[in-house]
Amino acid sequence: MVGYDPEGRCVSTVEAAAAGSASGLVTRILVSPLDVLKIRFQLQIEQLSSRNPAAKYHGILQAVQRIFREEGLTAFWKGHVPAQFLSVGFGAVQFMTFESLTELMHNVTSFKARDSFVHLVCGGLAACTASVAVHPVDTLRTRFAAQGEPKIYPNLRHAVVTMYQTEGPRTFYRGLTPTLIAIFPYAGLQFFFYNILQQFSKWVIPAEAKNGASVRNLVCGSCAGVVSKSLTYPLDLVKKRLQVGGFEHARAAFGQVRTYGGFLDCVTQVMREEGPGGFFKGLSPSLLKAAFSSGLIFFWYELFCGLLCALKSPESTKRKAG
Repeated sequence: MVGYDPEGRCVSTVEAAAAGSASGLVTRILVSPLDVLKIRFQLQIEQLSSRNPAAKYHGILQAVQRIFREEGLTAFWKGHVPAQFLSVGFGAVQFMTFESLTELMHNVTSFKARDSFVHLVCGGLAACTASVAVHPVDTLRTRFAAQGEPKIYPNLRHAVVTMYQTEGPRTFYRGLTPTLIAIFPYAGLQFFFYNILQQFSKWVIPAEAKNGASVRNLVCGSCAGVVSKSLTYPLDLVKKRLQVGGFEHARAAFGQVRTYGGFLDCVTQVMREEGPGGFFKGLSPSLLKAAFSSGLIFFWYELFCGLLCALKSPESTKRKAG
C-alpha cells in the first residue's frame, strides 16, 4: 500500500495526504514522552552517567523520575501543540509527495514503482520536501521540549513573537542544513528497509494469512525505523543543538550550555569536548521512539489507506445505495 501500485491503485494523492496526517497525529500522542527524553539527552553537555555529579540526567529511568518530580506529568508532552502541527504537516506532505514521486518514477523512467531503490530515493526526497515545509514548527517543538521551569515561553504565540522580534525570521530555520543532510538517508533508508522487509515477510508468510497483515506492517516499520535511526543519529543530535541556539538562558538549570557558529563548528565542539560518544547521547530513547513511531506511522498509514479503499469498493457503494 505504501507507494504507487499500478496494479491496485485506489488511493489518490489527496487521500494519501489525509492518511499521512491522521497517522502522524495518532503516533505523536503516543511517542511524545520518548521525544522529550531524547531531546533532553541530546542537549546535555555533561556525560550521561551517574558517575558525573554535574550531569542532570543519567539514564532513562532516572530522567523520567526527575522530570516527573520537578515538572509534573504534563512535562512529557511539552511542546505537544507544535509537535502535532509538525507531525500532521510532515505526514501529509511526506506521503503525498512519496506517492506522487513513485508514480512519476514508474511512468517516466525504466524503474518500477515497487523497487526498493525507487523507495530509497523517493522516500528521501519526500522527507526533504516535508522537512522544509515544517521546519519552523520543528524548531518551536524543540524549544518547548527543552525548556525547564519557570517557562521562557508560556504559549505558542508568545514563542513565535519573541523569537521573531529578538532573533529574526532566520531563527525558525536553525538546524535546517543537518536536518536535510540527515533526513534524506534516514527517511530513504526507512522506506527502503520497509519495502525489503515487506517483500521478505510476504515470501516467508503465505499470502493466504491476511490476519497478520497489520502486525507485519507494525513489525516491518519498527525494524526499518531502528536501523535507519542508528545510521543517521549523529546528524539529528547536531540539528537539536543548533535549534536551541540563542536559547541558552533557558538551559542554565540543565547544566553547561554552548554556543555554536554553525554545522561544522557544532560537530567540532562536540567531538573535542564530548568525544565520539557525544554524538550518540540520547540514542536509547531515540531508538525506542524510532521503533514505536516508525512502526506506528506505517501501521496507521496502511490502516487508513485500507479504510479509504474499502469505502470506495463496489460492496461499500452497494450498501450505501441500499
